[in-house]
Amino acid sequence: MFKKALSFALMLMAAAMAAAQTPTPTPTPARTAPVAPHTNLKVGDKAPDFTLASTALGPDGKTLRFKLSDFKGKKNVVLAIYVLAFTGG
Repeated sequence: MFKKALSFALMLMAAAMAAAQTPTPTPTPARTAPVAPHTNLKVGDKAPDFTLASTALGPDGKTLRFKLSDFKGKKNVVLAIYVLAFTGG
């Protein structure tokens, strides 16, 4: 009987020690929603000039950049943004 009680106590102590050694997970920081920039543009206003970087590389190996003013005089400009494209998300 004494051997059973001793082995049970040793098992409880081993389990308590194992539980004490498991690391506690660090809390993840809270994410804040991005704030949209303030603009005074209204429907029908001309868009301000801006520059966007492409995902493609030019012949010199640098990232291609496009300015809205490069397309001035063209009939239409369509800006398409694919959120989460090619990200697996």
